[in-house]
Amino acid sequence: METAQLEKLNQAMQVVMQTARAQVLTKMGTKLTVAEKTSRRDLVTNVDHSNEDFLVQRIRQLDPRAHVLAEEGRGDQVTSMAGHVWIVDPIDGTMNFVHQRNHFAIMVGYYVDGQPTLGYIYDVMANKLYAGGPAVGVTLNGQPLAAPVDLDLADGLFGASAPLLIHDRFNMQRVIAASLGARILGSAGVQISQVLAGELVGYLSYLRPWDFAAGRVLAETLGLVVSQVDGTPVNMLSSGAVLVATRRTQRAVLAIVK
Repeated sequence: METAQLEKLNQAMQVVMQTARAQVLTKMGTKLTVAEKTSRRDLVTNVDHSNEDFLVQRIRQLDPRAHVLAEEGRGDQVTSMAGHVWIVDPIDGTMNFVHQRNHFAIMVGYYVDGQPTLGYIYDVMANKLYAGGPAVGVTLNGQPLAAPVDLDLADGLFGASAPLLIHDRFNMQRVIAASLGARILGSAGVQISQVLAGELVGYLSYLRPWDFAAGRVLAETLGLVVSQVDGTPVNMLSSGAVLVATRRTQRAVLAIVK
C-alpha cells in the first residue's frame, strides 16, 4: 500500500476512534450490563460488545479485504497474519472502566502480511489518541510525537503487571528494585502509551494479541523495542509475557530476567 493511501486510511481511522470514544462516553451514563468471562477479575460489558461491533463494522467498510481478530469474538477466526489483519480491543481495562470510570483505552492494530502498519491507542478519559505507523509517523491528538529518550531502567519508572509483581514472575521484584519505582494501572493500552510518551521506561505484562498489537506498531515506529520477556520476537496470534521498553531498558530487564 502506498504512503498516500496509508495516510488516508490513517486519517479515516482516527475519525473512527474518535467516534468510538464518543459512543463509549455516552454509554457510561447508562446502566452497564457486566458479566464475568473467566473469573471475577475478567469482566466484559455491553459497552465492550457494542464498541467492538462498531469498530469491526467500520474496519470492514474501510478495508473490505480485512480479517479482524477482536477480543470479544465479533470478528473472524484469524489463524494467519497473511493479508490485511486488524486486531481490536474495544475496551482495554474493563475492570477500570466498570469500577473507576477511568484508566481504560480503545485499541486497534493493523498488520499487512505480518508487518506492523498502523496502530491506535485512545486513552479515553484523558482524551489522548496515539496514532500512526512506520510510513506516516506517530501523532498524539494530531501532533507529531517525538521518540522518547533512550533511558536505562535505573533512570525511569517501570510499568508493572500486578500479578507478575506479587508472585515475582520473571524476577519482576528485582526489575522494579532496579528502576525508580513501579506504576500499576491495570490497562496495557494506557501503560504502553505512557512508554510512548516517555513517562515510563518500560512495561511488562502477560498480554494477549489485542493487548499489544496497536502498541507494537506505535512503539517500534518510535524506536522502542517490543519482545517477549526472553528477548525473542512476539507472536501476533498468541499470548505471552511481553516487554515494551527503551532499548537500554530492555537490555537491563533481560539481564535480570535471564
